[in-house]
Amino acid sequence: MTDTTHSQQLEVAIAAGGTAGHVNPALALAEELTQRGHHVTFYGQPNRLEAKLVPEAGYDFVPLRVTGFDRSRPWTLATALWRIHKAKIELDRRFSTTGAPDVAVGFGAYVELPLIDWCAAHKVPVVLHEQNSVPGLANKTSAKKASAVCVAFPAATEAFQKILGSHDGRIKITGNPVRKSIVLSTREAGRQAIGIPQDARLLVVFGGSLGAKHLNAAIAALKSKLLARQDLYVIHSTGTADFDKTVLNLDLTPSEQQRYRVMPYISNMGDMLAAADFVISRAGASSIAEIAALSVPSVLVPYPFATADHQTTNAHLLVDCGAAHLVPDSQLDEKIFSQTVISLIDNPAQLASMRAAADGLGSAGAAALLANEVESVSKAGA
Repeated sequence: MTDTTHSQQLEVAIAAGGTAGHVNPALALAEELTQRGHHVTFYGQPNRLEAKLVPEAGYDFVPLRVTGFDRSRPWTLATALWRIHKAKIELDRRFSTTGAPDVAVGFGAYVELPLIDWCAAHKVPVVLHEQNSVPGLANKTSAKKASAVCVAFPAATEAFQKILGSHDGRIKITGNPVRKSIVLSTREAGRQAIGIPQDARLLVVFGGSLGAKHLNAAIAALKSKLLARQDLYVIHSTGTADFDKTVLNLDLTPSEQQRYRVMPYISNMGDMLAAADFVISRAGASSIAEIAALSVPSVLVPYPFATADHQTTNAHLLVDCGAAHLVPDSQLDEKIFSQTVISLIDNPAQLASMRAAADGLGSAGAAALLANEVESVSKAGA
């Protein structure tokens, strides 16, 4: 899938930030572009997650200070516009010294706005990537300036068609890029890395980087039923904020701790997902992409307060093809949730069918598809 015909080394500017859901797909694209011989520089906020994750991954990082616009507080618009204006002045000063990038990529955070504006004004091609099924304000604002608008979910195309036109060829479905450390993980290596027997069954539970209190409580209530299955191991990531309370709720004995492990977050998600027989998760865009890339059967519990209920729409990528079951957050305390989880644990044939259904989603190739678009618009602009 990799396009190897682009001989010119490109200087690619990527703006991504705020959450892991924005930053990790951007890092996955950077991996692919670097492997193709291009140079990537990230632009992000110095006080957000990108300032930690990007340098750790070995990429150049240029800080830009911007603030978002809160529609419930209209007066924040003036501050947001002033910050964007100042950031564009800083970019102008930088690029007058270093030279302009060959192409810019925005991943939907507010920090993309000054970079996209500057590049559009200076005829630098722009690619946007939207991770969620419901596009955010930054990408909708920038769409008309883009040479390509790439979306992870087919459901996102409608919003951009309203902005660009129903037949606009700039809108492309590429999927959500996933880092190679996840895509290349295997069941055997994953189980060896995390110390799970190869012949055991493994359930992995995670609620996103901030955790999910309601989900954590519902899983804790199932502890006895889960551990009654003697070959079942559980790895439960609670999120940092809810870790202590969940440990207290579980009240694991030393012997139970051998098969039920609780942690505040999962740093080696590739190993965990590759090792898992199935997962229970919220339905953030990155989680869906990673689950799909490794074809893991899942029970998805969308976060009910996400903007425009976009996690439910995200979940349908897996649910509609038979790779996942959806349980609304409102039903976590009802029998339907426990029955769904336990019936899946005890039905290896159904899990195998769900895994096969996920195999056709192609998420593992999303970084290559997006990189192809980056190279393509740079050629068109040359």
